[in-house]
Amino acid sequence: MLPELKTEINKLSEKFKTLKQMVGFDELEKKKNSLEEKASGSSLWDDPASAKKLLQELDQAKKQHSELLAIQNGLEESEVFLDIATKEKDSSSLASLKDDILKLRTQIDRIELSTLLSGEHDKENAILSINAGAGGTDAQDWAQILMRMYLRWAEEKGYETEVADLSYGEQAGIKNTVIFVRAPYAFGYLRSESGVHRLVRMSPFNADGKRHTSFAAVEVIPETGEDITVEIKPEDLRIDTFRSSGPGGQNVNKTSSAIRITHLPTGIITQSQASPSQHRNKELAMTLLASRLKERLEKEQKQKIEDLKGEQKQIAWGSQIRSYVFAPYQLVKDHRTGSETGNVEKVIDGQIDQFIEAYLKAQH
Repeated sequence: MLPELKTEINKLSEKFKTLKQMVGFDELEKKKNSLEEKASGSSLWDDPASAKKLLQELDQAKKQHSELLAIQNGLEESEVFLDIATKEKDSSSLASLKDDILKLRTQIDRIELSTLLSGEHDKENAILSINAGAGGTDAQDWAQILMRMYLRWAEEKGYETEVADLSYGEQAGIKNTVIFVRAPYAFGYLRSESGVHRLVRMSPFNADGKRHTSFAAVEVIPETGEDITVEIKPEDLRIDTFRSSGPGGQNVNKTSSAIRITHLPTGIITQSQASPSQHRNKELAMTLLASRLKERLEKEQKQKIEDLKGEQKQIAWGSQIRSYVFAPYQLVKDHRTGSETGNVEKVIDGQIDQFIEAYLKAQH
């Protein structure tokens, strides 16, 4: 065991040394110190939007810097413990050291994966939309399951989420939803989820107990925020108000707080009804409109629509990027990468990193 552990530590040390150079550890430390200095300034909150963005960037820099330091210290300690265990011939310490090395390898692999996020918008927040497709009530129920899956995934990572729009189905589930996922590199990770997701199960809405196939489409675009360059003229907008609706079409609010914005030149329509505040709903609908207009502009000018949204297909049979089979057997398979697992419950509970990682690696 000793030679193998020593070889593994040496390999990880060399890999980590290369990784530090790729990440730019020294530059990251300087950036962290600079952001901390700005965050401690008395004028920080003079511009709340900029302050929030700065603090988010600082939090990410501190986490990344702390994780790199922890790995560096872990590797140094492993070398010391290996020498001690070797001299004392302590087999129990060697077993513990083996576990520590495995954890270090996992951490290094995760950081290595983040270096693949080098796309133009990968650092941005994400706007995730889910739309029920073919399959009736089952498809609407499936869309709601996917919504919960992504919210759980974001929650597990400590990402901030905000549901901007939510339209319920007549009997169950949802017709569509729009979710803002705010964290550095949120778009970089989630862009792999754009496409049609297929569900096969015994339908709980069908009395004959037959297998049913449902579809839902996921679209992910970057929330480009301050970098946006499109001009939105007030005279090009039609803004309508309406009452938010809940399950079964019942009105949730007594006042017309929901907002629908139509961009007349392009016909793009965005809406938000999740907040009881009309002002907040308008703000979210405008942010979504700006991002969709930016996406449209980039499509026309650079032909990069595949990078931003993924390939758009009909939300039906034969167009899925991933299949989730609940019956007659259990399997989740990504048709682009071949990545699969039989633990369906774990996946729909938000454990989708396996598929995201496989997709990112396949792109490089």
